[in-house]
Formats: sequence, C-alpha cells, structure tokens
Amino acid sequence: MYKPRKNRAEAQIQERTYSSNEVAKVARVSLRQLQWWDERKVVSPRHEGHRRVYFPAEVVEITVIAQLRRKGFSLQQIRKVLRFLQREMGRRVAEVLHSSSDLHLVTDGKSIYLEDQHERIIDILKNSRQPMFLVCVSDQVRRLNEVERKPVHTESLPVVRRASTAS
Repeated sequence: MYKPRKNRAEAQIQERTYSSNEVAKVARVSLRQLQWWDERKVVSPRHEGHRRVYFPAEVVEITVIAQLRRKGFSLQQIRKVLRFLQREMGRRVAEVLHSSSDLHLVTDGKSIYLEDQHERIIDILKNSRQPMFLVCVSDQVRRLNEVERKPVHTESLPVVRRASTAS
C-alpha cells in the first residue's frame, strides 16, 4: 500500500512545542528579547492568539542566537549564520542532530563552519587569522531535552461552595 510522505507542516504538528516561557528559560533570554526577534523576523514562531509556540528547531536556533549575541555578534552576523545553517545543511539545525556525535558551530562572523569532528574544529581554530567562536549545538539540544514539560494549563471554574445552614 502506498503511504504518502508527510510534508514539513504535518511533521511539525506532531512535534512537541514550547511556550515562550520555556524558550526563555532554556535560552536564558528575556521574553521581550523573544518578542523582539519575532518582530524582526529573526526566528518567527507560530502564533496561537497572543501566545507564541516554538518548535524544537526554532528553540535550538534561538539558543544558538543567544550564545552568539552574548559573544558580541551583531544581528546582521547572526542572520548570516542562520542563513548558512538553513541553506548549506538543507534543513534546520535540530534535524541535523539525530546523530550521536557532537555538532559544533565555529564562526568569526564571516567564515562559518558546522563540524562534528573534533580534529576539523582544531584545524579551523589553528589556521584562523582572527578569533573564532565555538557554539556546541548539541549542548543546546540537550538543554532543550532537559526542560521539564509542565502539564497544559486549563482554565478551571471556581468552586462554588454553599454555606450550610444549621437547623
């Protein structure tokens, strides 16, 4: 029997999603920073009413962005890194991480490398003419997987208690 392939949107529907609060905690950024990145189309999550809902790949991208921002990278340099990851890899960062090895992003803001072999990383760092920055993308995924998922908050109706009358 022919089984149609799921497209990306269908696959994402079945993926676990993360709230802004969870993403802010994992990436160690403020909620306002997430909002700003969404407004600037750096990483655009799905919107459900006023809530932002993030897929794992987007959370990993945000953690990488946060690491690069802490290291002084400009938004323009970060956009270049994200375009590289999406163009060269042909898929988003989280999809690359199904292998058991560590994946590292090495960049100086101009040159960008995504490596899973430690020897290559060392060669890149040794042959560099300027400071290179290293972000372990696999560590970001591990942090994401460690987030404890809280149960979905449901609106509960207030409990109405009747005063009993003593007779």
